[in-house]
Amino acid sequence: MALGMHAQQQRLQARTANRRAAAAPLRPAPAAAAATTATAGHRPAPRGLRLRVMAQAPPFVGGTDTKPGEAAAAAPAAAKPAAAQPPAAPAASSYGDAILLQAFAWDSWKKGGGNWYGKVQAAIPALQALHVSHVWLPPPSHSVSKEGYLPGQLYDLDSEYGNQQQLTELCAALKAAGISPLADIVINHRCADEQEGGVYNNFLDEIDHAGKSIDWGRWAITGNDPVFKGEGNPDTGDDFGAAPDLDHANPELRAALVDWLNWLKTEVGFVGWRFDYARGYAASFVAEYVDKTVGKDALNVGEYWTEAQWQGEHLDFNQDGARQVLCNWLDKSHGRSAAFDFPTKSLLQEACRHTQYNRLRDGQGKAPGLLGWWPSKAVTFIENHDTGSTQQHWPFPSEYVGAGYAYLLTHPGIPSIFWDHVFEWGEPLRAEITALTELRRRVGLHAESPLEILAAEPDMYVARVGGRVTVKLGPRYEIGDLLPKEAEGWKFVMSGKDWAVWEKTD
Repeated sequence: MALGMHAQQQRLQARTANRRAAAAPLRPAPAAAAATTATAGHRPAPRGLRLRVMAQAPPFVGGTDTKPGEAAAAAPAAAKPAAAQPPAAPAASSYGDAILLQAFAWDSWKKGGGNWYGKVQAAIPALQALHVSHVWLPPPSHSVSKEGYLPGQLYDLDSEYGNQQQLTELCAALKAAGISPLADIVINHRCADEQEGGVYNNFLDEIDHAGKSIDWGRWAITGNDPVFKGEGNPDTGDDFGAAPDLDHANPELRAALVDWLNWLKTEVGFVGWRFDYARGYAASFVAEYVDKTVGKDALNVGEYWTEAQWQGEHLDFNQDGARQVLCNWLDKSHGRSAAFDFPTKSLLQEACRHTQYNRLRDGQGKAPGLLGWWPSKAVTFIENHDTGSTQQHWPFPSEYVGAGYAYLLTHPGIPSIFWDHVFEWGEPLRAEITALTELRRRVGLHAESPLEILAAEPDMYVARVGGRVTVKLGPRYEIGDLLPKEAEGWKFVMSGKDWAVWEKTD
């Protein structure tokens, strides 16, 4: 690439700052905090940059494409949180029983000896033992940042993780093992190769490939990008400050991206997409990219960071605004993508950290995250490369990671497992996660399994899922009549710090 070292350093620093801003659960503006009542518990000291929360969306009414800052104004005045519901449940998806694994961490590019893909390929037997159905792989293109999130020439697949041949071999091996590979697609922005007007905004295309050229000029950058002097349409999402924002409203640019995605599918072997920084462009484009590449039956997932709602220094028990924003985005993507369930992560880790398991039931008796409103599209997780790993921007409390997986792997939604927890944290945690995935498969739990929350008290949470599994979280030992009884066919399966699981065997 034609970028100088100084420009590379500037972009990498900007990218890091931007990701840190996104990674923390964001706090409300003082006015919003003053309008609410404080709750018990304390948030740990903030890490990295924190931003003010934007106005949150109203209860879900469907058919909207409002950005978070516009949602409150668009809401009917009479709407109430208790009425919030996603659209009528669609037919069961083809990936309802999926278990996703993120097959890299923030620093994995350093650990593969130039071939991280080979390390993942060697781990395929372990992935099969985990009953993983889908694997999320890192951004495939050469990137200004070694982690992959500042791509340049998209068809250049020589990255810090390996080369195109190694990636192609990994995808083929995964599919032969019955595991579907998902690519981390960074299409909100793209790093340019040449300058015009003192900033990098001219893109080259030096790799031979079929399809439309990606030799783009300023026309490919949004016209209101505050840094890179684009000449395209206004941005349809949020600005990303570290690199030029691409103009997805331009049909020529979208057609070129579709060509690239289809090339990744046919020539490399991917079968689905993880959309990086999905809040940077309209969700309707996600629908188009999916329909024209992998199709509506594939598992795709969007990284749409939502701002957590706070009451002063305490996380609000009610995260309806955050999950509403996700419902709006899912609705506008026409069901073509799932979304990472950031509200569930925020509430679950605060529940564990502060012994506030009463957080885990909303006012309607449902799970309090996206999981409670739209489980077939909720990808639940407790950690990823941004929140945990070596970045530690918004980590799940380490002593409760087992409890976190006990919740994820016994509940509805699409659970996502983090690479480090399986391959870096030691055999005890790996054995617990494996036993939980085996239980999930054995009893047939899936994204839309019925959830009955039997208790949600500060020191105890008890739920029954699919009529076959009972899970208990919290330090309370004596749970009285809620203890599953052998005489009724219940069998104790396993337990860990502040959690236990039973299975109904008859």
